[in-house]
Amino acid sequence: MGKIRDAERTRRKILDATKKEFFEKGYNGARIESIAKRAGLNKQLIYHYFKGKDELINETIADFVSSVPTGNLTLPANPVNIAEFRYKVNKNHLKDFLKFTAWEAIENLPENTNGEESRKKVLQSYVEDMKSKQEMGLVPKDMDPAFITLMLSSLTIYPLLYSNVTRMITGLESNDPEFHEKWMNFLNQISERIFKMDPPK
Repeated sequence: MGKIRDAERTRRKILDATKKEFFEKGYNGARIESIAKRAGLNKQLIYHYFKGKDELINETIADFVSSVPTGNLTLPANPVNIAEFRYKVNKNHLKDFLKFTAWEAIENLPENTNGEESRKKVLQSYVEDMKSKQEMGLVPKDMDPAFITLMLSSLTIYPLLYSNVTRMITGLESNDPEFHEKWMNFLNQISERIFKMDPPK
């Protein structure tokens, strides 16, 4: 049992170090040597547990997604509240991961090296949730649930990632409480205009 526990602890150290490395430097900037140094382990030991960067990034993203509390992924029943909810979750729990997605957008990555299946599962669950709300009469019938989900993703991620653009447009810093309050009010205004129907009592 001791060997199993030691192996689990070592694997955990590697995944924690890998997450920091990838989220700070992106896939192309990450180095196995740096991961080993962060974990306080020998580089060869990492190769004992993982084949290389491709497996490390997939395992790291899958591990990260599974570690997010389910309450952060369960959307509110009223679609009017979804944008504010997702913005708060992104700001408070997912900001480092979102920085990795910004790296990902400009890097030329090998296929299937970014935990795509784990992430797709979460995002598709948002689309399915929007479809079910549409069937309940809470979402306009003439709007595509996938495009609504994409729009909400953009509105709740962009200001957090592109702080310079946020400041140049609004005059406020993206980490300023005043900006957060005003942006959440704006998200609610937009949501109320899109989702006009009242939820069932």
